[in-house]
Amino acid sequence: MGNRLCGAAMDDGTAVRGVVTDQAPARHAANAAALEKDLQWLSQVIEARVRRGQGSSTGKDIWDIPAPRFNGEESLYSSFLRHYEMSAEERLAVLLALAPHVRPETLDGLFHANEQLGRGHTEFGGIQGRMHGGFLPTGETLLFLLAGNDLTRRFACQRIFDRDHFFARHNILRLETAPAGEPMMSGQLVLADEIVDFVTGGELRKPDFSRDFPAKLITTEMSWEDLVLAPGTLDQIKELEAWIKFEPVLMNDWGLERRLRPGYRCLFHGPPGTGKTLTATVIGKRLNLDVYRVALSSVISKYIGETEKNLERIFGRAENMRCILFFDEADALFGKRTTVSDAHDRYANQEVSYLLQRIEDFAGVVILASNFIGNMDEAFMRRFQAAVHFPMPNVEERHRLWRDSLSKKCLLEKGLKLDELSCRYELSGGAIMNVVRYASLMALAEGSNVIRHCELMNGIRRELQKDGKTI
Repeated sequence: MGNRLCGAAMDDGTAVRGVVTDQAPARHAANAAALEKDLQWLSQVIEARVRRGQGSSTGKDIWDIPAPRFNGEESLYSSFLRHYEMSAEERLAVLLALAPHVRPETLDGLFHANEQLGRGHTEFGGIQGRMHGGFLPTGETLLFLLAGNDLTRRFACQRIFDRDHFFARHNILRLETAPAGEPMMSGQLVLADEIVDFVTGGELRKPDFSRDFPAKLITTEMSWEDLVLAPGTLDQIKELEAWIKFEPVLMNDWGLERRLRPGYRCLFHGPPGTGKTLTATVIGKRLNLDVYRVALSSVISKYIGETEKNLERIFGRAENMRCILFFDEADALFGKRTTVSDAHDRYANQEVSYLLQRIEDFAGVVILASNFIGNMDEAFMRRFQAAVHFPMPNVEERHRLWRDSLSKKCLLEKGLKLDELSCRYELSGGAIMNVVRYASLMALAEGSNVIRHCELMNGIRRELQKDGKTI
């Protein structure tokens, strides 16, 4: 129960991320068969509850209708149910929210009109979508299905929507916020997109950058061997890798889940161009994790409460994804709180406090990057498992960067010595790449493959000028 759905393999040995190609048809068939059984069960429960709601004394009580058993059956859907040890009520909640996606006609019986009032039954809940023609269930729909007119049972079943229920903690099922002034349970019952993907298609689709997920997937063609990092930095990166690899063992097998918070929060800090973003992407590539860079321009809003909502979309979606969230220039979001002098300062401090709590509650891996560690709020610093310093490369590291950055197809002008450049000019890895790009383009523009000393010097001069320096 403590593991996230996407954080570990399912109990049938199936990895959550991806499906083996030659087994896909069989797995889809097994999944469809399992869902067919449960959807038929949901249909019977709806019919029985509607009859009871109409005052029939002959219909079955819904709890007299046994839930299908999946003994010996191996499907992603049944593994999902077993993984969370779902009760019948929880299982029906998932099915009710899933039905519009896979068999919307299952809920058509809830369109039944109240003959006395000439409209739908209030107790059935439900809303009409803008494009979807079927019945979209609400919290009211679920409570009617589970409790009917029994208030005691209704109040007990409402706990499904509690914040500490695994539905909310693992972002599986949520109740949309109802319009202002309307009953809370009139909000739509929504199953997370990742769960719909998983129990239907067998794998998680990678989310695209959008208003609902303002984060972009970043990748690299470089590998671990291409990283040029100081020894101390490299040691801390290996610690982060160890956590990602062994978190399930540490938390579950070693029994530390009661003492340690899930997830890992890490700060990468150092001058621009020292490899913070590259290191994050290489870690993801090395450990088969997607890395999503949060687009701060799409997150930060001048309107009160909007920044928190935008971040909640990212954290909520990432709960069921095995990924790394990367916040570049993080001090724009996680900067120091200020002395309150007006309402704006008070709101800004509340925003930082929200971020502090939300990042601490996130069970995944979060990497924040900042050029200046001094800009970060001390409360965040206390909650980081590591603060990794990316210093400017030393002479030997700069020489390796110069050597590795140049194309194998180019030649150096006679007399040009990379070790001399490494000794004389203190440049970051990013700056060296900019110089190499410039000098290479100048060579190509002249129809040559020779990197000339004068072009390298022009490139170095341009990079130093960015920092107000001269040669």
